[in-house]
Amino acid sequence: MPAKTPRGAWAAPTATGPLRATVTVPGSKSLTNRELILAALADSPSRLSAPLHSDDSARMVDALRALGVGIELVAGTGRYGDDIVVTPKWPLGGQAVVDCGQAGTVMRFVAALGGFAKGDITLTAHESALHRPMGAMIKALRDVGVDIDDGGHWALPFTVRGHGHVRGGEVVMDAGASSQFVSGLLLAAPRFDVGLRLIHSGERLPSIPHIDMTVEALAHRGVHVERPAPGEWVVPAGPIRGKDVAIEPDLSNAAPFLGAAMIAGGSVTVTGWPVHSTQPGAMLTDILTLMGARAVRRGGALTVTAGSRIQGVDLDLSAAGELTPTIFALAAFADAPTTLYGIGHIRGHETDRIAALVGELRGLGGEAHELEDGIRIVPRELHGGRWRAHHDHRLATTGALVGLAVPGVEVDDIGTTAKTMPEFPQLWQKMLAGDGDTASLAPEAMQAS
Repeated sequence: MPAKTPRGAWAAPTATGPLRATVTVPGSKSLTNRELILAALADSPSRLSAPLHSDDSARMVDALRALGVGIELVAGTGRYGDDIVVTPKWPLGGQAVVDCGQAGTVMRFVAALGGFAKGDITLTAHESALHRPMGAMIKALRDVGVDIDDGGHWALPFTVRGHGHVRGGEVVMDAGASSQFVSGLLLAAPRFDVGLRLIHSGERLPSIPHIDMTVEALAHRGVHVERPAPGEWVVPAGPIRGKDVAIEPDLSNAAPFLGAAMIAGGSVTVTGWPVHSTQPGAMLTDILTLMGARAVRRGGALTVTAGSRIQGVDLDLSAAGELTPTIFALAAFADAPTTLYGIGHIRGHETDRIAALVGELRGLGGEAHELEDGIRIVPRELHGGRWRAHHDHRLATTGALVGLAVPGVEVDDIGTTAKTMPEFPQLWQKMLAGDGDTASLAPEAMQAS
């Protein structure tokens, strides 16, 4: 199991002076769960070095084990737990129940794998995640030959009646609700009988960097994805190579720590920052600079230093909607109003993030307004009070950021951060204490079954 994160109310600590801290964040959730899927479908074993150990990744590991895939935890050099060795099984096993928890990657990616199983695979989720969009994915999977019984609800829970293979072919779908629909199909496509031609039919496609991440991960394993036109992908049927893969740090999970420097003053350094990354968090250097910080990458680390003020901005976050909660917190302390747009799709994340962010800031005396496709934040003096996490890890870290400058902020459930970063509360305290490299924290390793 991943490291335990305390549940319940958490008094967000207030910064007492400028920060001087170095932080090493755990591995990328998006990369870890993509590589677990590809490793399960590969033609030989793979080893993931420095993967994320969190609720989301544990759900993926449990799902793959339920399908008969071999998962072994072995000692590695990562600071946050063991490496993972994945031994594929083909065809996948059946007669399993997969609890996706709150993990969108699990519900979207494993649904595509279910067709390869020999038997029924039932997917369910935490009650707070049953609302998450799945209709477009269910229709697309049916179009490529996957047998799905959803009781006519177009949502979780549903059962995939696996027949050991998936036909594949051409799919036209509107993936405007989640780029994970595209990634889930692309990851499984090389194993389809005839491959896949996927065409996005909607006006807008969010989180394109996450699709680029999927395409790049496939390329590293010998699968070339053609892009004949924008919003179109062609994946040939063929083998997926087993491979040893080093997982990058989660750059989006680094966002609250880098943003902390702008609110509290001083500087925060995040180690292991890649030269090139398809993670949406890679956009932080440009975004934080636009908002008045100084961002410098040197020696494999990124340092963000506060400027004289936080600048209000008008910003299209359609490619990096997961950064919205952090940018929202910064905007609450800016010198002018901020408008964030291109993020209507985040209403379908762990919670309706637009409504939740607006409601929580108003609860502390702030001013924010819901837009059809975004949020407008007008800086106001804030006061302490309860900040609800809404079962959402990024809402919880936003409360921590606000609490840096507002005494008396209490996050109702900091344990929600365990979804992607169980170590968050401890890392946050050590950052504020200026204890040097906070990466000495290591979770309890997940137990091999």
